[in-house]
Amino acid sequence: MHTVTPLSPEDFRCSLADLAHLLAEVVAEGSSLGFRTPFDRHAAEAWWRTRQPAVDDGSLSVWVARGAEGIAGTVSLALEGTPNGRHRGEVLKLMVDRGTRGQGLARKLLATAEEAAVRAGATLLLLDTETGSTADRLYAAAGWTRYGIVPDYAADPAGVLRDCSFFYKQLR
Repeated sequence: MHTVTPLSPEDFRCSLADLAHLLAEVVAEGSSLGFRTPFDRHAAEAWWRTRQPAVDDGSLSVWVARGAEGIAGTVSLALEGTPNGRHRGEVLKLMVDRGTRGQGLARKLLATAEEAAVRAGATLLLLDTETGSTADRLYAAAGWTRYGIVPDYAADPAGVLRDCSFFYKQLR
C-alpha cells in the first residue's frame, strides 16, 4: 500500500530526479501530458525545475506516492490566485507508474488533491485529459463532469493530434 505525502519545497527539490524518471517513463509510454518524444529524464527534470517557484510560493502543491523503485505516482494542484478565481483550482499531472496501475493509486492521488482543495477553500476544480484515455474514464467514474471535448486539441508524444476532454468538479 502506498502512502501519499505532500512535498514541501525542500522535499520537492530533493525529489526532482524521481519525479523526472516517472514523467519521462509515462511520456515514453504515450501518455499525453504536454510533451513530445524524444523526451528523456534530463528534459523531464528541467521541466519539473520550472515548477519550483510555484511550489515555493504555495501556488502549486505536489503529492507523491513512493514505492520500492522510487515515486510510484504523483498529482499536483494549482490554486488560482486572481481575486475573482480564488474559489477554483486545477488538477495537474496525475501520473502512476506502469507497475502500479490498476491498484487504485490514481484514484487515491485524485482524492488527495480534491481534499486539499477543500481545505484550501476551493469549491471548483478543473482538469483536462485525452479523450478516451484511462484517465478520461477515471475522472468520469470519480464524479467529475465532462463539459466539453475539443477535437485535435493537443498532440500526443508521437505528434498525433488527439481530442481533449475538459472536466470540472464542484466540491462541498
